[in-house]
Amino acid sequence: MDNYTTTIELKAAAEKTYEALAHQIPLWWSELFTGASAQEGDVFTVRFGDNIHKTIRIKESIPNLRIIWLVEDSLIAIPELKNQTEWIGTTIVWEMEQKENSSLLQLTHTGLNPAVECYTICSGGWNQFVGSLKLFLETGNGTPYKK
Repeated sequence: MDNYTTTIELKAAAEKTYEALAHQIPLWWSELFTGASAQEGDVFTVRFGDNIHKTIRIKESIPNLRIIWLVEDSLIAIPELKNQTEWIGTTIVWEMEQKENSSLLQLTHTGLNPAVECYTICSGGWNQFVGSLKLFLETGNGTPYKK
């Protein structure tokens, strides 16, 4: 089954992308952020209102190259989903590649595939927040979930 994946080109250095993924999650994903996300073993939680949250452990962190997140807990409590915990045990891989005047960022969410009930909703969410990350890196202002 094909996992969700997307690659974007950024007018930003891979180093800046790594910084955003390791230290600036509230500025592009969700302002409702607790925990730490800077190094292997760190755990953080992002919330999207009262009914959606993800708790993520940093499995690997190689500056300017790759960050791997393991989803340890998740709830997507919306009425249209029967299985509201599908993200638990999935892996989110961020890979950065520096080019001459830009960089590439590839996101692969292993375990988020078309067989998963939330695939349409969740891939749409990733598209939205990867767009926010791109905006943040290129303009300094992302569009994270706000309280």
